[in-house]
Amino acid sequence: MDSPHGAAVKAEDFGLKGPRGWAFRGVGIDAAPGSLIAVEGPSGSGRTCLLLALTGRMKATRGHAEIGGHRLPKKMAAVRRIAALGPVPGVNDLDQSLTVAEQLREGALLQRRYDAPVRALLKPRAERRAGAAARIDAALAAAGLDLDTLPKGARTSVRDLERLEAVRLSVAIALLGSPRLLALDDLDLKLSDTERTEAWALLRSIAAGGTTVLAVCSEAPADAVVLRACPAESDGPDEPATAPAAPRGDAAVARKVTWGTATKSGPAADVDSATDADADADADQGPDGEGVTDTDGDTGTDDTDTDTDADDADDTDTDTDTDTDTENDDTKGADDAIAEAGRA
Repeated sequence: MDSPHGAAVKAEDFGLKGPRGWAFRGVGIDAAPGSLIAVEGPSGSGRTCLLLALTGRMKATRGHAEIGGHRLPKKMAAVRRIAALGPVPGVNDLDQSLTVAEQLREGALLQRRYDAPVRALLKPRAERRAGAAARIDAALAAAGLDLDTLPKGARTSVRDLERLEAVRLSVAIALLGSPRLLALDDLDLKLSDTERTEAWALLRSIAAGGTTVLAVCSEAPADAVVLRACPAESDGPDEPATAPAAPRGDAAVARKVTWGTATKSGPAADVDSATDADADADADQGPDGEGVTDTDGDTGTDDTDTDTDADDADDTDTDTDTDTDTENDDTKGADDAIAEAGRA
């Protein structure tokens, strides 16, 4: 049962498969509202995809999950309304050209424009500004960010913030809409041991206030509900059991053409050797199949005839190769080459 603020997180056989394979799969969890959930794993193990899927930003392809009673992947829009993103690199990065005050005002304006009811836009301007200021102060207090401690106060540029200060600012912006689920990516990235301890203490305080917290990290604390992400393995039985297509035409014969002469390798070399042998045997025989005796008494052909027949056999091989390339067949080219050499 959900609390007024936190959202229960449940998943069963939850998975997401993309064009290059599984980002994550087989995820199961049952966390109560107000829990501190840590997705632990190395970079590239699909932990960010899991975070985005549980917050309704990516559509899962296997299993289901429930966030605050909203079932995924069918109710992604409903989950997005109750789940806010803290720092997620590449998704909601802070604007480095703004000051801290400008970044907070922008967050409050966007929250009022898209998340607040329409009647909130009809309030007087002074009342709207007072309400936004109150929400900003409450979010800053919850995130533990004191503007007076910054080098230039609220006018400090975002680019000049330390890593932990930037995390606190992102958390404060996410808390402006009073979400039931807060998600953060790479929480312990570029943080010292002391800063990492402070970051986890911040998330514990937010979870103690009733908001469920989901954080991606490389090493989870002992008191968190841990989801361990592992690098994707081979797809195994999920992949279709189909054999690779057999090569056809030129692909069936591995060849390397150099200056117009085809130099073949593999099975094609054996075929050509047999072809040349048949051509030489036929060249040694006369019209009646008997050997021709030269002036020295040896059986065979003279040098001129041998060279001429060899050239004819080479021409026949060249024609045969051309026919093989044109017909684009697996075995017909080799058979035609043997037949042509026999007829010669």
